[in-house]
Amino acid sequence: MAEGSNAIKQRNERYNKYVDTVTPKTSIPKALFHSFAVGGTTCVIGQGIGDIIMLISPAMSKDMVANITSMILVTVAILFTGLGFFDVIARQGGAGSFLPITGFANAMASASMEFKTEGLIFGTSVKLFSVVGPVVVNGIVWSSLAGLINLWILGMY
Repeated sequence: MAEGSNAIKQRNERYNKYVDTVTPKTSIPKALFHSFAVGGTTCVIGQGIGDIIMLISPAMSKDMVANITSMILVTVAILFTGLGFFDVIARQGGAGSFLPITGFANAMASASMEFKTEGLIFGTSVKLFSVVGPVVVNGIVWSSLAGLINLWILGMY
């Protein structure tokens, strides 16, 4: 029995050494800088789109400008995913490329592309809902919790 556990230990040690050799070494400051740069650039581009829309149509409400800007960012993220650009950006920018709106669009487009061989309904459409479901559930749970905390704090005054 001791020989078996010793063999398992040696196997695990060899595996851990292998994992250490093939795992890329990353610099945390460098990764943070790239995340900040890519995320910040995405936000600046979004702000620029909104400013251009306001210049073109100054009578448009700020809410409508924000909606159109969001739609443009989602569309561009989906196109970049389909063309393979988003993967390149994500490799360089890490978490900065997954801002809520562009990252969500990428996740949905990626799921659709990955399962398109299963057909339009059972592949593309179903996988969209498998991505959207957890996001909606998390949104409802955490916004409800935030609302209850807010109510509790405001209720104390």
